[in-house]
Amino acid sequence: MSQSSYGNSFAPSSFVSMLRLALPVLAEQLLTMLVGYTDWWLAGHYLQDASYLAAMGLMAYILWLLPSMYSAIAIGATSLVAQYVGAGEMQRARHVANQAVTIGVVFSVIMTLATVWGGSWFVSTMQLKDEAADHALQYLWFLVPVLPAIMIEQVGVACLYGAGDTLSGFVVKTIVNLINVGVSMTFVIGWGPFPRLGWDGLAIGTVCGHGVGGLMILGLLLNGRAGLLLQGKLLRPRRSIMIRLLRIGVPGGLDTALILVCHLFFVGIVNRLGTLAAASHGLGVTIESMAYLPGIAFQVAATTMVGQSLGANRPLRAARSAWMACGVACLFMMSVGLIFYFAPHALTSFFTGNGNSPTALGTVPLLRIVAWAMPSLAVLMVLTGALRGAGDTRWPLAVTLVGFLGIRLPGACLLAWSEISLPFSGYALHGLGWGVIGAWYAMLADTIVRSLLILARFWHGGWRRAKVTTSIKE
Repeated sequence: MSQSSYGNSFAPSSFVSMLRLALPVLAEQLLTMLVGYTDWWLAGHYLQDASYLAAMGLMAYILWLLPSMYSAIAIGATSLVAQYVGAGEMQRARHVANQAVTIGVVFSVIMTLATVWGGSWFVSTMQLKDEAADHALQYLWFLVPVLPAIMIEQVGVACLYGAGDTLSGFVVKTIVNLINVGVSMTFVIGWGPFPRLGWDGLAIGTVCGHGVGGLMILGLLLNGRAGLLLQGKLLRPRRSIMIRLLRIGVPGGLDTALILVCHLFFVGIVNRLGTLAAASHGLGVTIESMAYLPGIAFQVAATTMVGQSLGANRPLRAARSAWMACGVACLFMMSVGLIFYFAPHALTSFFTGNGNSPTALGTVPLLRIVAWAMPSLAVLMVLTGALRGAGDTRWPLAVTLVGFLGIRLPGACLLAWSEISLPFSGYALHGLGWGVIGAWYAMLADTIVRSLLILARFWHGGWRRAKVTTSIKE
């Protein structure tokens, strides 16, 4: 993508460039969301038992967690590749992509071993009980063999994003999701000559999809897609590039990891309220994922546009591109929020098959709460992406620490539980006992505060001085 691709940030050419980046990602995320929705629909209509729905709630987080384990590499790779491409230095961009894959291989081995050794502990820590815990653990074991493929998907697509190629990720994810849905439906329902495997069928579909996706991304990189060619000599570890990549990526990865860990603690707080609360929360999170689609799409666009603009030494264009992406994302996400607020019964009925079921009725107020978070969530997601494109990844990490540890988790305990045990003291505090609704109010407060903090950082403009490519030596 040339330096003039964006032009004047609010000119039609700039807007079109942003849409070219964002729309394939939006379509990709839509397909991914439909896979999650299909899994919930299958579980709600063919498995039905609340233990499966509670397990689905945890698996939704796990299927978010596993790709995000490679976020430190992906964030660093997108930022560096984007800035080198913006500066017209494709050989260095190619070198970064190769080194990102090398680091990813090491990470995938570590994560695979950690999942094998710690999977049972993880599920039990999440406070799932009895059959729900057994279902979640069973699903997790199916996923272990495809963790390297998930790494190739995440890191490879992140490099392509930095190069301005969001179409390849869309095509690959389309195929991944079609395979996932097709295989899952076949084995859950037992179509034709295939056996009815129930819960195992959902896991088998996920494994088949990610396995194919990893191979496809690997094939694209081996063929030099977007100029990012994998080569044996470039895969050999290069200390200077790895250090710079991780210096950018690790704070961003820690930010993502902290968000995930805190989300999992949040799930544990909700799961302690019982299977019905866990099922309602899980369904609410699954439906809420609809709102993330435009946020993720325009976050990727902001990351790429800001990175390439700074690489071209055009910080004003970078700022205007980020504001434009933020404004469009707000419009999309507020529209989704209106659906959550005014049509929650229709959404919950679709997934459960019975709008009067306890799970469906428990989810309705949660959707109305989260509807108010949509503008803040759009600002938070897009401007965080913009800061990452600039290589300014420490501030989002600090904001996450403040929001989750200072507001969401303690607020959830105070609002959701009737009694809060203080560790090592033998004392307990009285909470408000609002149940899962209280936990979601704490989530709303956290989202609003973090969006204001990120907005303040971006407005301040310190990220404009965070150019990250100049000190790498080949």
